[in-house]
Amino acid sequence: MSDTDDLVEIEQLLARYAVSMTRGDVDRVLAVFTPDGAYSAFGDTYPLDEFPALISAAPKGLFLVGTPVIELAEDGATAAGTQPLCFVEHAQHGMRIGYYNDTYVRTPDGWRLRTRAMTFIRRSGDHDSGRPHAFTRS
Repeated sequence: MSDTDDLVEIEQLLARYAVSMTRGDVDRVLAVFTPDGAYSAFGDTYPLDEFPALISAAPKGLFLVGTPVIELAEDGATAAGTQPLCFVEHAQHGMRIGYYNDTYVRTPDGWRLRTRAMTFIRRSGDHDSGRPHAFTRS
């Protein structure tokens, strides 16, 4: 597989994440991660088994993502990247902007996200991972 093929596959993986989040399709969101995957935001890291509750508690709307910057590792089995995000809430059209910092791994089923960490860009211009306890674990 060429570097270009790898980049296209990872970009499609990230597109599936955004479309699945927009549609509220939790199973398809989970499918883009490795089984040991994790998501970080709101001052904490959530293993994949906690992600459905986090998605359920999140506002619903449109996930608009930009083209990611992806660095393929020389080992051919891992990569890291950053992808910009603009989320528009469906009811009031309020926005959240920021970017994801990701790690990817090649699996027998193709490329998957291992980690995805959200950084919010605030009106003040600050970049942070979110307010602790914005989501309450059960």
